[in-house]
Amino acid sequence: MILVTEFMDEAAVATLSAAHPTTYAPHLADNQSEIPALMSGVQALVVRNRTTVNEALLSEAPDLRLVGRLGVGLDNVDLEACGIRGIEVAPATGANTRSVAEYVVTSAMVLLRGAFRANSTMTSGAWPRAACVGREIAGRVLGLIGFGTIAQETAELAAGLSMTIVAHDPFLPADNDAWKNVQRMEMGDVLGVADIVSLHVPLNSNTRHMISARELARMKSGAVLVNTARGGIVDEAALAASMRSGHLGGAALDVFETEPLTAEAAAIFDGLSNLVLTPHIAGVTQDSNVRVSRMIAGIILDRLGKT
Repeated sequence: MILVTEFMDEAAVATLSAAHPTTYAPHLADNQSEIPALMSGVQALVVRNRTTVNEALLSEAPDLRLVGRLGVGLDNVDLEACGIRGIEVAPATGANTRSVAEYVVTSAMVLLRGAFRANSTMTSGAWPRAACVGREIAGRVLGLIGFGTIAQETAELAAGLSMTIVAHDPFLPADNDAWKNVQRMEMGDVLGVADIVSLHVPLNSNTRHMISARELARMKSGAVLVNTARGGIVDEAALAASMRSGHLGGAALDVFETEPLTAEAAAIFDGLSNLVLTPHIAGVTQDSNVRVSRMIAGIILDRLGKT
């Protein structure tokens, strides 16, 4: 039996359903207390980032063999608890890489140009042409904090736009081929030279609030920040304060410390103009959803069989 608790491409769901009894219930991400009672007999559980796979759920899942993650981040899955039970955790590695990379580069261009801010006044008859003269992306420096697969794809796209790429990743060996056209730097140096800083690290005890008031102060005046990694990596209060002071030139946030973002949590961003907020969709496009769903369906059928 297969249980899917978040949205998945319909063709992939149909493929699973043809091989095994499958319950497609994406509403369960908003009703997680209902999931444990449904786990008896479930051999494969399919989630995105909103379903918490913890001890409470696993203790009610005696038949679970596999957790398929429609994405790559695994901070919502208790990996240790799964490991103890012999449950495989399978992320859709690589399937949404291009989507996130395009989001980063697009957001950087939008923030540097700043033209979108004209919308609110032009619909009232204003013509704010002088106030909307922004910056080009060619010749700017993109700083990547973390230089894994997604960051490397982002660097490739940015290089095609005549950007200079610098990056920090203490876990990627200096002789790795990925560094060929990218300058390897310490994190503080990346922050100091980059016009755009993009985050590409997991959320853990070492990275929580790694971008705080001190790090923001080290960024160039007028630089912009893009976060598609995890919300807790950025101190949102410090970010808002830096933007209000005029030091930081803008930010694009796809992830937040509170998700879904509530009105109360979003109040910290009130009044900030050069700000793009999106609901954790950098890696989710129509195209990537097909790839991610197809990959996880394939893994499940490989493990459970196609009968």
